[in-house]
Amino acid sequence: MVVVEEERSIEGGLLQLDNQNDDPECRITACVIFSTVVAICASFSFGVATGYTSGAEIELMKDLDLSIAQFSAFGSLATLGAAVGALFSGKMAMVLGRRGTMWVSDILSITGWLSIAFDKDVMLLNFGRISSGIGFGLTSYVVPVYIAEIAPKHVCGTFTFSNQLLQNAGLAIVYFCGIFMTWRMLAVLGALPCIIQVIGLFFVPESPRWLAKVGTDKELENSLLRLRGRDADISREASDFKVMTKMVENDSRSSFCDLFQRKYRYTLVVGVGLMLTQQFSGSAAVISYASTIFRKSGFPVAIGMMMLSLFVMPKTMIGLILVDKWGRRPLLLMSTSLLFTRRFPGAGLACEPVGSIESGWDLVIH
Repeated sequence: MVVVEEERSIEGGLLQLDNQNDDPECRITACVIFSTVVAICASFSFGVATGYTSGAEIELMKDLDLSIAQFSAFGSLATLGAAVGALFSGKMAMVLGRRGTMWVSDILSITGWLSIAFDKDVMLLNFGRISSGIGFGLTSYVVPVYIAEIAPKHVCGTFTFSNQLLQNAGLAIVYFCGIFMTWRMLAVLGALPCIIQVIGLFFVPESPRWLAKVGTDKELENSLLRLRGRDADISREASDFKVMTKMVENDSRSSFCDLFQRKYRYTLVVGVGLMLTQQFSGSAAVISYASTIFRKSGFPVAIGMMMLSLFVMPKTMIGLILVDKWGRRPLLLMSTSLLFTRRFPGAGLACEPVGSIESGWDLVIH
């Protein structure tokens, strides 16, 4: 009798596991993978833009006879443009949709990259830099949001982390290719992923969460069926999107001043503190001017850039693998601790940061 009950218990557990695997909200379909790949094409271009000043610095200053001040201004214009793009990214994503915003970002980025690639004076060079910066300001918001809204909930962190993975891939490529490619060819290389995304966006579905707000029920269902499979039961997920949309609409009626209420104090301090820690870590300066750091320190620039290109990808892969297993907070604590580790007195060994903590900020948001 006991044996029979145990067999039934085992069979029940297996059936429950099968039902979980058959859950349409947990399916990883080809459409989800393809849509994610198309979205992160812009992230690759973003990574190229981040490291472009480091890979192109020497030849660019020589060919256009730029002073240090002019080149520094050129590098900083991308940050200025990104701030402008980020300022309007949320509103644009709500009005034009996730795909529409990515198209606008691509147009700005391609225009900027080609302006840099074919420029003959400083004005066109700076215009290209600020134009691509605005595009990447839009990209930094809309790409992780789009991926988080289409990915199955149990692998949402991993899929969203692919945005950071492709940024680091672009950074590694520009570091490596900058050794033997001209600065004009590097600019063309940065434009190619955006061109691929422009074409790929015609074949991916719109975000179901955005459609739940502005679209019809039919459009929402078609998007979910493409993402979860034509034979999937998407009624529960569609209902969840509608309920969540109504909750967001109610919250959106609040004013900016409501953010400083006492009940939001802890959340506000954590969010702002993480962003400040990221910016004050100095990682952006190291990434953008790595070649100058190597040259000033007397280290061979080509060897240093090649070592960096080989280093940035593995540390991102670690985060990609562990994000849904360990969680966001442990990874943030580990990366922040390693970033601020200093030389141990008397040990004779220096513990250097294993990577930027930027990869953790997206994880906290999603």
